[in-house]
Amino acid sequence: MPDNKSGIKTDRREFLIRSSKAGLLILSSCATGYLFYNRNKIPSHADKNAAISGLPDFSVKEAGGKMAVVKGDDRIKTVNLALKAIGGIETYIKKGDRVLLKVNAAFASPPVLSATTDPRLLEEVARLCFAAGASYVAVTDNPINDPSSCFALTGIESAAKRAGAEIVFPEKSLFSPMTIEGSSLIKEWPVFYQPLKSADKLIGIAPVKDHQRSGASMTMKNWYGLLGGRRNIFHQDIHNIIKELALMVKPTLVILDGTVSMMKNGPTGGSLSDLKNTDTMIAGTDQVAVDSYGAMLLGKSPGELAYIEKAHTAGAGVMDYQLLKPAMINMS
Repeated sequence: MPDNKSGIKTDRREFLIRSSKAGLLILSSCATGYLFYNRNKIPSHADKNAAISGLPDFSVKEAGGKMAVVKGDDRIKTVNLALKAIGGIETYIKKGDRVLLKVNAAFASPPVLSATTDPRLLEEVARLCFAAGASYVAVTDNPINDPSSCFALTGIESAAKRAGAEIVFPEKSLFSPMTIEGSSLIKEWPVFYQPLKSADKLIGIAPVKDHQRSGASMTMKNWYGLLGGRRNIFHQDIHNIIKELALMVKPTLVILDGTVSMMKNGPTGGSLSDLKNTDTMIAGTDQVAVDSYGAMLLGKSPGELAYIEKAHTAGAGVMDYQLLKPAMINMS
């Protein structure tokens, strides 16, 4: 069965070979990743300093409330149409800007399993940023597994290099303690701060996935990769930590890739049977609204995901995406 550009169809023999290699890599990287994960506490130099009170505001005020939904199975075409519909990338990225792309690279998983940001999508967004005049584009995440294995096996590292972007690995010296005003969870907690501090613009790029604890993993859940330390303790209060992350991060825009959605066994998946071609690309400046639409690709209403309502109530965005009057484009 031939492999298409954006869907889940793939040659079975090729898939089995890649999956076998992935399995071996995952087994070898998990132990390393676990050690890294537990070493990644507040840097010793930061212990002496007061916690930072928040992140820069990366939003473009005059472009607020923008959203586009494009139906189609070609990620390159759909993301270009979606960005054009919300004003074009040049509305958000200006000459000389330093751009940070926050991807989901959490697992040492091949891109065919759709557990991480698709490398082709990442490459195109990075290319567009440079075309708009960006002087520097960086790609980052704080993966669950060994970072070097995750960035390599997902194809994200090679895609970034092809586009001329740099991978920023989560070195512990790049984390700083942060306290978000009014938060109950993010208090003097290590946050991947230095790459954000040096950026002018921030774009989140996430896949649509089921999640066994939060119900879904989309653009707001994607910011979880900015946390350091023993962040698994937040699993017990997953909806509130996602809400606090949505308040902490004010992105330039977010891109939600629903070309292929992980319908079950998320967030890791592991089988093509977990996936469904949902042929949708969403781009917008309101992460709550974008996730609200994305929930429907998983067969859920926004109200079924508690963190969406919590983020809306807290003022991170609007739950009713229709209030934004999103551009709706069908390529077929």
